[in-house]
Amino acid sequence: MLTDVLHRTVIDKTGLTGNYDLALKWSPDDSPSEETDSDPSIFTAVQEQLRLKLQPAKDLVDTLVIDHVEMPTPN
Repeated sequence: MLTDVLHRTVIDKTGLTGNYDLALKWSPDDSPSEETDSDPSIFTAVQEQLRLKLQPAKDLVDTLVIDHVEMPTPN
């Protein structure tokens, strides 16, 4: 889910296993900032509500490379 929200690859290095049912309350970056009762950013919400921290880092990730494409031939 975090990869879709952040538009970046998120690698799980928590060491936690199993499935968890959780609710995270946060405000998207494109919401109006003048609201005083708005929810926190995704980074703050993850840290405060889940007690986890998102840290920028470089790591190896799987990448799919398409080096050639052709139109299908008629049957």
